[in-house]
Amino acid sequence: MSVIAIDHVQIAAPPGCEDAARGFYGELLGLTEVTKPLPLTARGGVWFAVGTQQLHVGVQEDHVPARKAHPAFRTADKLALDQLAAILSAAGHEPRWDDELPGTARFFVPDPWGNRIEILAER
Repeated sequence: MSVIAIDHVQIAAPPGCEDAARGFYGELLGLTEVTKPLPLTARGGVWFAVGTQQLHVGVQEDHVPARKAHPAFRTADKLALDQLAAILSAAGHEPRWDDELPGTARFFVPDPWGNRIEILAER
């Protein structure tokens, strides 16, 4: 027996996060919302498709932003990464570029609740 893939990654957000999650992850990052199973809808939050995996934005009553742990999203190429950085910046989410990973262009940006998000592309 062994693990074969990542099914989903969950990040935490405060109660009432759904509209901001749809705005940031859906509209700005371009992720497609996935319908949550009916038994889980009362918990709040929003799920998104990321390729064959998912990102789950889950509600945490005493939310504290994750400033080190983070998901990392890959764009198709450096041009797409630059375009996404410009979109985020225009929307008030300022990317912080980092060049410490060889062969990779990347930046970090906080989501609406201060969680660390990494976005990268091959150089």
